[in-house]
Amino acid sequence: MLDKDNFALYYVVLPCAVLALLVHPSTSHNIVNRICWAFCVYLEAVSVLPQLRLMQNTKIVEPFTAHYVFALGVARFLSCAHWVLQVLDTRGGLLTALGYGLWPSMVLLSEIVQTFILADFCYYYVKSVFGGQLVLRLPSGVV
Repeated sequence: MLDKDNFALYYVVLPCAVLALLVHPSTSHNIVNRICWAFCVYLEAVSVLPQLRLMQNTKIVEPFTAHYVFALGVARFLSCAHWVLQVLDTRGGLLTALGYGLWPSMVLLSEIVQTFILADFCYYYVKSVFGGQLVLRLPSGVV
């Protein structure tokens, strides 16, 4: 399915690398470690985009793949909810524990971005399951 897999990875990797160079944690660790950590956080937030693009191009998603991506979406939602609740519970103290500057906000924003990227797929997955379909069919506007 090489003709359907047309997502250029540099659209994901380069912006994450540049963002990691600009916004990274302000801890006492080595600068390379801090930039790598930031790169991982940003890349994880958008890492599912190539898979979603492939599924959009094929228009039909096999059940095993659909279940897996839905499980990723549920896990991301619960993780995002955990971090938001932790920030609220500590009255923002958790953000200061992660460092200062833009970094703490960017970590939380990355969680939210990844959750919203998967939310659209999860919507169509649930709609398909409640409709009794075993094979998920995506509309052309998804992703």
